[in-house]
Amino acid sequence: MTMSSGEIRSAFLSFFEERGHKVVPSGSLVPTNDPTLLFTNAGMNQFKDALLGLEDPGYQRAVSAQRCVRAGGKHNDLENVGFTARHHTLFEMLGNFSFGDYFKRETIAWAWEFSTQVLQLPVERIWVTVHHSDAEAREIWENEIGLPRERVIDLDEDNFWSMGDTGPCGPSTELFYDHGPDVAGGPPGSPDQDGDRYIEFWNLVFPQFDRQADGELVQLPRPGVDTGMGLERVAAIVQHVHSNYEIDLFRELLSHVGKLVGMTGNNEIVAVGSLRVIADHIRACSFLIADGVQPGADDRNYVLRRIIRRALRHGHKVGLDQPFFHKLVAPLVDLMGDAYPILRTQQEVITQTLLAEEERFAQTLGQGMVLLESSLAQMAGDQIPGDVVFKLYDTYGFPVDLTADIARERGLTVDQEGFQTAMSEQRERGRAASVKFSANIGQRVRIGGDVSFLGYEELETQDTVLSLFANSDSDVREVDSLAEGEEGIVVLAHTPFYAESGGQVGDTGQIRAIEGDKAIFRVVDTQKSGGQHIHVGRLSTGVLRVGDAVEAAVDTERRQQIVRNHSGTHLLHAALREVLGEHVQQKGSLVAPERLRFDFSHDKPVSQEQQRAIERLVNLQILRAQDVETRLTSFDDAVASGAMALFGEKYSDEVRVLSMGDGFSVELCGGTHVSNTGQIGLLRIVSETGIASGVRRIEAVTGEVALDLVAATEAELSRLATTLKVAPLESAAKVQALLAEQKSLQSQIDALQAKAAAKSGGDLLAGAVEVAGHRVLHAKVDGDAKAMMSTFDSLRAKDPNLIVVLGCVAADKVNLVAGVPKSLHDHFNASQLVSMVAEQVGAKGGGRPDMARAGGGTDVQALPPALESVVDWVAKQL
Repeated sequence: MTMSSGEIRSAFLSFFEERGHKVVPSGSLVPTNDPTLLFTNAGMNQFKDALLGLEDPGYQRAVSAQRCVRAGGKHNDLENVGFTARHHTLFEMLGNFSFGDYFKRETIAWAWEFSTQVLQLPVERIWVTVHHSDAEAREIWENEIGLPRERVIDLDEDNFWSMGDTGPCGPSTELFYDHGPDVAGGPPGSPDQDGDRYIEFWNLVFPQFDRQADGELVQLPRPGVDTGMGLERVAAIVQHVHSNYEIDLFRELLSHVGKLVGMTGNNEIVAVGSLRVIADHIRACSFLIADGVQPGADDRNYVLRRIIRRALRHGHKVGLDQPFFHKLVAPLVDLMGDAYPILRTQQEVITQTLLAEEERFAQTLGQGMVLLESSLAQMAGDQIPGDVVFKLYDTYGFPVDLTADIARERGLTVDQEGFQTAMSEQRERGRAASVKFSANIGQRVRIGGDVSFLGYEELETQDTVLSLFANSDSDVREVDSLAEGEEGIVVLAHTPFYAESGGQVGDTGQIRAIEGDKAIFRVVDTQKSGGQHIHVGRLSTGVLRVGDAVEAAVDTERRQQIVRNHSGTHLLHAALREVLGEHVQQKGSLVAPERLRFDFSHDKPVSQEQQRAIERLVNLQILRAQDVETRLTSFDDAVASGAMALFGEKYSDEVRVLSMGDGFSVELCGGTHVSNTGQIGLLRIVSETGIASGVRRIEAVTGEVALDLVAATEAELSRLATTLKVAPLESAAKVQALLAEQKSLQSQIDALQAKAAAKSGGDLLAGAVEVAGHRVLHAKVDGDAKAMMSTFDSLRAKDPNLIVVLGCVAADKVNLVAGVPKSLHDHFNASQLVSMVAEQVGAKGGGRPDMARAGGGTDVQALPPALESVVDWVAKQL
């Protein structure tokens, strides 16, 4: 039986849904609340906290088809993509998960049932591996499934999963498919295991231990299940092909790539490595852009740029010299848009982003290739020098791995050490392509249970200390007490403190002991750790102990400033969509006490007129002072009713819907807000800028900060009006009149200077001397560089065959201009002449053979003798 990739995906989800699993949509490629990851690279990423026991997602069984990227940081397959049968930048991971529910017996049985009955893989072709210590898994495979003992292979570290040196870990068992004796390779664990005969297609991981610092494995009270099956790999098996690029998903894309280069034969297209690279990369780039990543110079943005430019270079290699990459978005949407609707909703954004990046790179790709080819032709060895690699990177935008890609095709290597040295010397701010993210403190603390957040209604509550952690740069450890001056973390069962999430910063304030020595813990930040809120700060007085009764008090004034800005952000988002169009989507935000920042998708600057319209819409909603409504409902019902869900945010089954202005703004949001729009007071836009291709940023202020801005603006306008001796509202007209007058006067000055230059030029010509039959003139002229150029033009107009060098001093800097007629260019040119003089006065410059300029000269006293040297120099050249 042959199944399409889409049929396999649907069958997998349905199979486990029928067995009590909740079908969870794919998470974003940008991990939520996990700074340890560059991109989502496994199906378990969105269930990490649930598997660790830090979060109760509301279900114990889950199944998903997760889009994943491995193209940066630790998990980086980029250099292999296009050159092997199974490496990709983007792939789909099918997985089923248990959070303390079922375990090995059910997991193995279902994996076997799906593989042999749904996919109908021949029983005799399936081999498995187990960890050598996992007698339970071996017993299930042999005695319950009935696999022959010789097809159950013991392995060591390859079949043991862990998150780090300490923490959850456990054995795994993997399923392999045997392609038969006609394919080279041996079973897993054999010397020939790297061949293509035995292909791993499903990994079943059982996190059942908690590894202690001393290496001891302690049994977890609620062991989990985390499985992963690569859709592309299993599709290749089911469709009876050996390369993932031959499956239906890639054949469709490759046929479109082939048409761009004039190829029609499917087998011939698949065989071309550059076309495989392009087909692979359009998937990763499109999904990354859909998930809010934009080409740029840092972190995720730079990885996206690397992938795009690698695809463009391979297009250039097969003759695609005009923008082509963006044309593949539409066929990709046709192919995968049903399974991933975000591709359809973001199709235009993806297309325009890729086109803009293509046009940007096209300006330097050809020049960079010329430099590279020239360097390769001059190379003595088999390694591209580091300084060449750096110049390609710094000047022409060639990512290092793109240059390495080209080097590999030529049988060469890249001087990585020399490149890194050049980076250190010339661009200290440069980062290596492999990016590491530091875990915030919320990722380093493991706390069970969920906090009861009371901060929507209350800012001051009483509770008892649940647990304490002492914090240092190198370690976070659980303790029974905190002493005065000690930094640490306080965990409460109930809290009014909001933990940083969704762009809103965490609350600050105090946690005060009610009895005893009245210890005071000053909270400087609040973060999430699973379902808990952790209060980060320092104990300023006393001793705080686990079990102490405390009073938790949020900094009220700061919180009020935050809620005004957060509610203002919602109104701003709605106004942007009304003024600019519904293509506007949030790409990031910051809600802080002093300001708000909102990043959104839009392909051009927001004009002043549009900003005024946006600001007016927001302030009209504030002026109407309508109550803000909140309600709890299911995610599906909220979206169906028109509430806006921000893609990339992680939502639970029950969501909080926030409505403002009688339906003007309706969004899903767990943040804190005003109860009435009138409490925002006022919103003023402070700035509007571009931060990436297709992404704009607006910064704004609300409340008292906005009032202070208005007062400062009015004071400045009043001072200007006083200076101009007009009423404040007449200042703009007065300034425009003054500018027009200035322009008119400048025109008169220019005319007089031109007239004076013509007369001066005539006078200067009298001082020309003859050298070998040619007239040579050098002179220092009055005025600035503009006046000097007017004199120069006048002299050249009177005598086109004149050899001339003029100099002037303006703002203590020497400026020069030189002219040499075309008839003498075989002997010397203007660039050489001006360089000779410039060197003597500390100036720099250049230009055309007939006219060249230099400026910035620092040695004013050397100008006269430098000009005097012109005649002798010309005589020597002639």
